[in-house]
Amino acid sequence: MIKEDECAVLTEDLPAEGLKAGDIGTVVHIHQGGAAYEVEFMTLAGETIAVTTLAATQVRPLARCDMAHARELSTA
Repeated sequence: MIKEDECAVLTEDLPAEGLKAGDIGTVVHIHQGGAAYEVEFMTLAGETIAVTTLAATQVRPLARCDMAHARELSTA
């Protein structure tokens, strides 16, 4: 289970939120013992992009072999 204030990796695209699989967010709240997570996604400059509730299947904990990657947000 991912703990509060830990990073989590999105496992699927969320077009309505402007998020893509692989984006990294911070867990700000845990629902029902880990059945779902409230996750905040931010730019590297600290601007919040989205705070969304995700099912446990939509996020995973960071793995030791993960590498961070930067991408520019589309301006639509």
